[in-house]
Amino acid sequence: MMFHTTPFILGFLPVCVTGFFALGRLRGTGWALYWLVACSLFFYAWWNPEHLVLLAGSVALNYSIAWKLRHGTAPRAWLTAGIALNLALLGWFKYADFLLHIVAPDAPALHITLPLAISFFTFQQIMFLVDTAGPSLAALASRPPRDRADSLPGLLHYSAFVTFFPHLIAGPIVRPSEIIPQLGAPGLGRPRIDNIADGLLIFLLGLGKKLVLADMFGGFADIGFNAAAHGATLTFFEAWYATLSYALQIYFDFSGYSDMAIGLARMLNIRFPLNFDSPYQASNIADFWRRWHITLGGFLRDYLYIPLGGSRAGALRRCGNLMTTMLLCGLWHGAAWNFVIWGGLHGIYLVAHAQYRRMFRPLPAMLGQAVTLFVVILAWVPFRAGSLHDTWVVLRGMAGLDGVTLPRMIVSALPPLAKLADPVSVMPFLGDARTLSFPELSACLLLGWLIVLALPNLHRMTGRARHWCLTSSFALSVQALFFAPHVAPFLYFQF
Repeated sequence: MMFHTTPFILGFLPVCVTGFFALGRLRGTGWALYWLVACSLFFYAWWNPEHLVLLAGSVALNYSIAWKLRHGTAPRAWLTAGIALNLALLGWFKYADFLLHIVAPDAPALHITLPLAISFFTFQQIMFLVDTAGPSLAALASRPPRDRADSLPGLLHYSAFVTFFPHLIAGPIVRPSEIIPQLGAPGLGRPRIDNIADGLLIFLLGLGKKLVLADMFGGFADIGFNAAAHGATLTFFEAWYATLSYALQIYFDFSGYSDMAIGLARMLNIRFPLNFDSPYQASNIADFWRRWHITLGGFLRDYLYIPLGGSRAGALRRCGNLMTTMLLCGLWHGAAWNFVIWGGLHGIYLVAHAQYRRMFRPLPAMLGQAVTLFVVILAWVPFRAGSLHDTWVVLRGMAGLDGVTLPRMIVSALPPLAKLADPVSVMPFLGDARTLSFPELSACLLLGWLIVLALPNLHRMTGRARHWCLTSSFALSVQALFFAPHVAPFLYFQF
């Protein structure tokens, strides 16, 4: 079940919210949490009921290990075992075929079905185990089990934290210390009109990002990248328009789903952290990663980069830690070489930025933003392309190596363009009658990039500005929700 479908919006959501608050008022917070866990498990099982056992088993196993960390002997061994088991589970389902192909290229594929949201709930449970071990594992191990402070939450609160449906399939990757205390707060199960109104507004604005903007630009991107996958060559504008469209698609898709998650949680009196903060307005690549998928960046920094040594062991070690972190970040996004290349590119960007900062003054803000946006867009090509060959085809087109063409009517209207581009009657992957024409697509791209580059983040807008945005997008969202020919999946749905 996805947030932008009619069964969720007209069926699951009103039943879940109504039952949560009804039980909260009549029977108390505990019953409301039981209802929330039940709804979340139903939500998870909607796509593939067989994987419900995996999720429930993972919750039970990790809670048992956390209990051993607090009450058993050898906490370091339990922590190591817990992290290893979580990573082994993720590795088997997500990377077994990928690794098998590397070791034995001719071996038949295992065809393992990837469980929904395993990448997200694995990271969140690793955070829980590490946080449960405490800031000083050595100090924890030095005390007898009976003398250790028992700050472990109850199984109900932990289950609600892991399975909570707003963040289950899309993030943000919320930390236990941020959410579990809220789940135990007095009055959680009582409706608050301000939270319901704010949450609904944020949800509808995120829905508009997904249905109106992300899906539109996704259609444009698919035409170009699918053409490359079928052996066609792309001319300059076709390659650039496909790539610029995908850069907007992934932003509006992921940002929109994060906003919907924040809005859904707010309706249920839970506050999620901000996950996107106008990343395409970043002035350098480090700033980009402080704004893009903020909760993932925070996890990688605190649970991978810093434990590896961070920047404490000299410049060379720091560069190695940055590259390792970003390569693993790329691999986390998908079991394919194109994701590894994407992560490696961002690792190179971060290393280059760190070295530049040591030797030179920062670039002027506008120039820094332009350079950052350019390299980020280039890195999206291997992320989106289906293979290394497709990546090369699109990059060749972006460099103009396969020609520069423009519709004949545009060249006729502006004759100087004939010196730069060859006039054609129809641009195969932009001007086809089945899609928008070249001028209309140009206008859509201009609007999309104005939104991400000039407007403030949704969560930094005034209430008046939010309502104007909702007014302008609501009718289009309703039309897309009920009359779209198909449901375009969330890019990170099965992840």
